[in-house]
Amino acid sequence: MNKPSLRRIKREATAQGLAIAAFELALERGMDGFVVEDVVQRAGYSRRTFANYYSCKEEAVATAVESFQNVEEAVSLLNDLPDGSTPLDIMYLLMKMQLTAEYLRRMRKLILLAKQYPTLEPYILSILRRMQTAAEETLRNLSQGKYPEGYTHLLVGAVFGAMSPLLDGSINVLLPGQSEDETAKAMTFDQYLDNTFHYLRNGF
Repeated sequence: MNKPSLRRIKREATAQGLAIAAFELALERGMDGFVVEDVVQRAGYSRRTFANYYSCKEEAVATAVESFQNVEEAVSLLNDLPDGSTPLDIMYLLMKMQLTAEYLRRMRKLILLAKQYPTLEPYILSILRRMQTAAEETLRNLSQGKYPEGYTHLLVGAVFGAMSPLLDGSINVLLPGQSEDETAKAMTFDQYLDNTFHYLRNGF
């Protein structure tokens, strides 16, 4: 894969800077406590620049959970998979790469915010859908037509469905970086992920 252009790198940095500024303000003040002008002042950009990336502050806040980095590293790791790797192997690696400690912490905070401010919900769903679509495309490309049509769709849907209670905190899982004191008698994130893929490989 070709290295990203300098222009693309700058665009991603700008998008992420605006998103993180909006996310921080939402956590500090609540969604009703700031406006777009506050976001651009904190991030160091203009309102026009903000409008080039986001339609509203809600979209910017939600986008803070997306990772703009390590895309090339992810592609390299996937391309180096051993011959005979199954779609399940690929999905396991994707989840390990995408569900980082920082991503999980931000997503949980975002979902808690959305319970107070429902206007965030459509943007959260949009981000999750983009992640799911990207995973489906990755599986299709790497599988090269070896599996029936619809297989990757069902597999990715099952994996993301299993991750939903982890993201919204409805299941007791110790996230990376949390101490055991914070979440008593909880399985670790790695245990939860391994259990999920064990069931997917061997049936329920």
